Amino acid sequence: MTKTDLIIIGSGPGGYRAAKYATQNGLKVTIIEKAYAGGTCLNCGCIPTKTFCHDAEVIEEMRHANKLGVSQTTNDIDINKLQERKQQVVEQLRNGVETLMTSPGINFVHGKAHFVGSKTIAVDREEFTADNIIIATGSHAKIPLMEGINLPGVITSTELLDINHIPKSLCIIGAGVIGMEFASSFCSFGSKVTVIEFQKECLPTMDSDIAKRLRKTLEHREIEFNLQSGVKRIEKTDNGLTVTFEKKGKESTIEADIVLVSTGRSANTNDLSLEEAGITNDRNGITVDENMQTNVNGIYAIGDVNGRQMLAHAATFQGFRAINNILGKTDNIRFDIMPAAIFTNPEAASVGLSEDQCIQMGIDFNCHKGYYRANGKALAINATEGLVKLTIDSNEKIIGCHIYGAHASDMVQEITALMNHNATLSDLHNTIHIHPTLCEILQDI
Repeated sequence: MTKTDLIIIGSGPGGYRAAKYATQNGLKVTIIEKAYAGGTCLNCGCIPTKTFCHDAEVIEEMRHANKLGVSQTTNDIDINKLQERKQQVVEQLRNGVETLMTSPGINFVHGKAHFVGSKTIAVDREEFTADNIIIATGSHAKIPLMEGINLPGVITSTELLDINHIPKSLCIIGAGVIGMEFASSFCSFGSKVTVIEFQKECLPTMDSDIAKRLRKTLEHREIEFNLQSGVKRIEKTDNGLTVTFEKKGKESTIEADIVLVSTGRSANTNDLSLEEAGITNDRNGITVDENMQTNVNGIYAIGDVNGRQMLAHAATFQGFRAINNILGKTDNIRFDIMPAAIFTNPEAASVGLSEDQCIQMGIDFNCHKGYYRANGKALAINATEGLVKLTIDSNEKIIGCHIYGAHASDMVQEITALMNHNATLSDLHNTIHIHPTLCEILQDI
């Protein structure tokens, strides 16, 4: 049996960053990975998706290049080249994580891990033990129960990222982050994209005003949305696949070459034998406290597997919190201030409370808006479609920011930093911004 100070199950952003941080603080770490170093995010999630998003952005720029005085003569898209570049990016980053896993103090083990006791993990026929264990096994695509869900051509984001052709038509079930990013990208690639969403608006966790404006922009790009619609069944036909859905009691159908199921994600807990360690979990994932510790002392769960905030950067900082708790350290990590972004074209991003949430919670607030169309940089880069919304409490403290438009993911980070220091609207206004930049929208709001 191999003993170290800490065992980490999973080498995604939460796992490998926690391992590195632990060794920097003197802990000996065993990290176990059943698949590829880097986890879902690097290999079949965030990173490959964002390469597609960038490819799509370049394609859109080329299609509208004539507005900038640049002639564009071809619309050919080589999916093999897109896949080749995506794979190069993934492999480069994966190699980096693998190198990190060879750092002093880290024992990197390939294999499927499961509990055989509260402090013991088995991998094949080998056992590992530690006083502290972090579960960072991530999540997988949630597959709904419906007729035809297992038909060829009905796929998840993992399979779509490896597709060897651009489908003429793509039906996406679910208008969350994953569905919207793929809708935007494959529309740029040339697919006819239709989205079916059960809720009354896309991106239901976003500010409703921002979500609606983003959807309208995507509709102008000829993406079709069917909101408040529930899928009944999927059938194979001579022409491909037919998706039948119901809206307001009326059934309609959509024909598509490929159907993407993007109805959320579920925690990876089934193969861990949690019961052997007495670890409790629910439908959202493994239950944890504010230090990411489970009901069993010394066992932690971070990232998607605890279902709290299914974001790679959330997993990273949850890992830091867990390590700090193990070391007896305190930190000032604010999990209530968690930025997020959707890499559609244009982007959307958010941090803190939305206007909808403030109303629901009965918070006394003011909402301030700024528009891209009045900004010099936005005009210069031909990106005038966009809106910034700031929510301010009765003491003028910034409590939220919601954006759609070019570089929204970058702009929201400034507000995130300010919110971490309880900044006010006056603090923002008194901060000098470079001219000309999109961030001036924030200053002038």
